[in-house]
Amino acid sequence: MAKNFKKKEATILGIALMLLLVSIIIAVGIGSVQFTPSQTWQTLIGSGKDADNTILWDIRIPRVLMALIIGANLAASGILLQAVMNNPLADPGLTGVSSGAAVTVLFIMLVAPEFSGFIPLAAIVGGGFAAVMVYAWAWKKESGYTPIRIILSGVAVNAVFGGVIGLLSILYSDKLPAALQWMNGSLSGKGMNDVLNILPYSMAGWAMALLCIRQANILRLGEQAAHNLGQNLNRVRFILSFVAVFLAAISVSKVGLVGFVGLIVPHMARIIIGSNYKHSLPLSLMLGAMILIIADTAGRSLFSPLEIPAGIIMAMAGGPYFLYLMRKGGA
Repeated sequence: MAKNFKKKEATILGIALMLLLVSIIIAVGIGSVQFTPSQTWQTLIGSGKDADNTILWDIRIPRVLMALIIGANLAASGILLQAVMNNPLADPGLTGVSSGAAVTVLFIMLVAPEFSGFIPLAAIVGGGFAAVMVYAWAWKKESGYTPIRIILSGVAVNAVFGGVIGLLSILYSDKLPAALQWMNGSLSGKGMNDVLNILPYSMAGWAMALLCIRQANILRLGEQAAHNLGQNLNRVRFILSFVAVFLAAISVSKVGLVGFVGLIVPHMARIIIGSNYKHSLPLSLMLGAMILIIADTAGRSLFSPLEIPAGIIMAMAGGPYFLYLMRKGGA
């Protein structure tokens, strides 16, 4: 039985990887100039036309790769936050982590653009500060943390930082057009340099997330079981929270606010493969990448020549899904 179970999970992960590769090929071929999968493949292996090479390698492929990276980052961040908060409704956007990172990034973009080289670090600091605020407001001496208090604190923190973003937008409205696409979570105009800039951070974050699988599973067992195993729960929560904030913050620093990936994807992964993080976390990485690729492709193709940022597409899909989870009693 155990062997069959492992074989089943390996099969699911293999199918997810194949679907991710298919979504990449299809997404790269969709646009104002259409490419068949065979044309796309020929270009990828270096036997395509010069014009096709320019379109795919300079425009399409960097954008699809950026969607893949950001989607995987946000999905991993979401599933780790859900482990820490013991709540399936936790998400980098809903808990204020993304908004905290966005405030520091937007401040640099509008007020001190000469410090743009520090944007990734500023995003991590802002996201970390937001996480600290959430935990501080949710803590009660008598009962510690409860999932509902963490979510409500996150909503409050999100509202506070949302107000700061609005204030900055008004005070520096003359500089806002340059940041408008970023605020809506757009992947437009991302080149291979952007991909290469964020890839090392993301790979480090994915590695840390995978190394946290055992700790996430310990949290899933409950506090008493964790204490019996000799685990320091506060330290475990801090480590997982740091990795989640890191992944969300570097994503915000590059493409702005893209919500609901970290909410939808972990829930889908648990339905498909179960709640063991040994399997659900790798599946979440692949599903997150796939979903954001689909969202970005839909945004740039459904209303062509107009382009809808991926953040807006995810908000339109994620809002109803959040209500569905609440109706099921997830809160």
